[in-house]
Amino acid sequence: MQIIPGVISRNAPLGRWDFVAIPLIFGVLVLTAYGLHGMDVPLTSVEQPAISLDRSHLPLYALYTTLRMFAAMFASLLFTFTYGALAAKSRRAEMVLVPVLDILQSVPILGFLSFTVVFWLSLFPGRALGAECAAVFAIFTSQAWNMAFSFYQSLRTIPDDLDEASRSFRLSGWQRFWRLEVPFAMPGLVWNMMMSMSGGWFFVVATESISVGKHEAMLPGLGSYVATAIAARDLGAVGWALVTMLVVIMLYDQIVFRPLAVWSEKFRFEQTIGQVVPTSWSLRMLRSSRFVAAVWSPFAALLRRLTSARLLIPRRRRRKTIRVSEPALDRAWIALLIVVCLVGAWLTIRFVGSELDLREVMHVFGLGCLTLIRVVVLIALASLIWVPIGVWVGLRPSWTKWVQPIAQFFAAFPANLMFPLAVVAIMHFHAAPGIWLSPLMVLGTQWYILFNVIAGAATFPNDLRDVATNMGVRGWMWWKRVILPGIFPYYVTGGITASGGSWNASIVSETVSWGDTHLTAAGLGSYIAAATDAGDYPRVVLGIAVMSVFVTAFNRLVWRPLYAYAERRLRII
Repeated sequence: MQIIPGVISRNAPLGRWDFVAIPLIFGVLVLTAYGLHGMDVPLTSVEQPAISLDRSHLPLYALYTTLRMFAAMFASLLFTFTYGALAAKSRRAEMVLVPVLDILQSVPILGFLSFTVVFWLSLFPGRALGAECAAVFAIFTSQAWNMAFSFYQSLRTIPDDLDEASRSFRLSGWQRFWRLEVPFAMPGLVWNMMMSMSGGWFFVVATESISVGKHEAMLPGLGSYVATAIAARDLGAVGWALVTMLVVIMLYDQIVFRPLAVWSEKFRFEQTIGQVVPTSWSLRMLRSSRFVAAVWSPFAALLRRLTSARLLIPRRRRRKTIRVSEPALDRAWIALLIVVCLVGAWLTIRFVGSELDLREVMHVFGLGCLTLIRVVVLIALASLIWVPIGVWVGLRPSWTKWVQPIAQFFAAFPANLMFPLAVVAIMHFHAAPGIWLSPLMVLGTQWYILFNVIAGAATFPNDLRDVATNMGVRGWMWWKRVILPGIFPYYVTGGITASGGSWNASIVSETVSWGDTHLTAAGLGSYIAAATDAGDYPRVVLGIAVMSVFVTAFNRLVWRPLYAYAERRLRII
């Protein structure tokens, strides 16, 4: 397998697709330039915001939000290819990078904002570009971890015969990366890119309405529009924002993600041809347009030269030939990690202990237990619902193209838009907020499970399906012996990111507002949200540290053993 970007034919006849491609490409370029120019304004314009609820401003707000999300997606791809590859190729790096990734996905977005807003604002003094960078970085933190886990999982489960083929061809580490590892990971990575994009929408309200201590900024965008509409209790404006978000999702799904999903199908590893060949009008347009071929051809040639260079980078280690490396060096490395962890823990305890006592710490751990119970119950229920649905959709490519944009829309649906219904219903029925606010935590994160299961089922080899059919394997035996082992690594990846995302979502789901009405559920999320609003940094650090401990411990004790089992026993090939 090899990534060859230059698949567009330069000899394609000039036809109808050129009249579609040229206006579309130039339109995207003009809108991007216009949006970037509009973001470079004085800082006072966002510190004293004037977000209008007039629906005529929605297209411009949608443009700003979309540019921020794609900027974060580009940064997430760079992070994924470097961080995920290093974690998969180096045993010692894996000992550090994977736990760090567990901690990073457990740190709430408000936590990142609390400690990065000042840095970004000081980096671009007097300009709104600092607030824009803070928002893009916050969206990046909602996208990157899921994609890095997916890429890491794919590199760890490359079939041995492909590994042997790459070695027999004497590919360098750089060539192997672009000709084997990235193509093999691409089908799953594309689906996780869709989910990460939707995850960015889930937190867009928090990222565009920055309020940390004395620093307040409201960037023009759909997120700040929704925040303003909720504060004004304007259901009409909320509805128009929802319609705009649906239109934007449909557009970038058809122009970006659907073509990527169809293109990635050629990298599926199987020995038989799929029964249904997915299609995309935009990919057909790009492949049929002479204008696109002429413009893209130099870049394609450059990419081919770069990916074919014999650069020396580490190869993926082979699991069957791992030797116990130098004991002294391993012990020194582990000792260094322990020292770093102890120093970090001591600095955290020193900072928190300057204002808080042990009783406060135990109280926060108790709140963490409440949030943990909610996360476990919700992830279990989401798995029971979405695993069968994801398998059914993933095995039927003709349905995938219809389900894909719908799933993206629901995955992108901000929990904030459900706050009015949740508040009104809880107040009307005098229900307990601690119970009935909980579903808001999984509203956006359950889709990590669905998207990963669809990706796993879609990449399940057709020849293995045919063998199971010919042998008469059906019912529960088919689930137990065929499909669940095939999708299990993908499910574990989805479960890890879904549970981490649920902890993040608790920040906005355990404390909800509708106008002057505020409901709070006891938990770690509401504790961190209250401390962030008050600018109480010792409590913010304590809440984030406790959340990191819970998420890391749960991943180490539950998800990592399941992942090791999937890698060791349930590999398809």
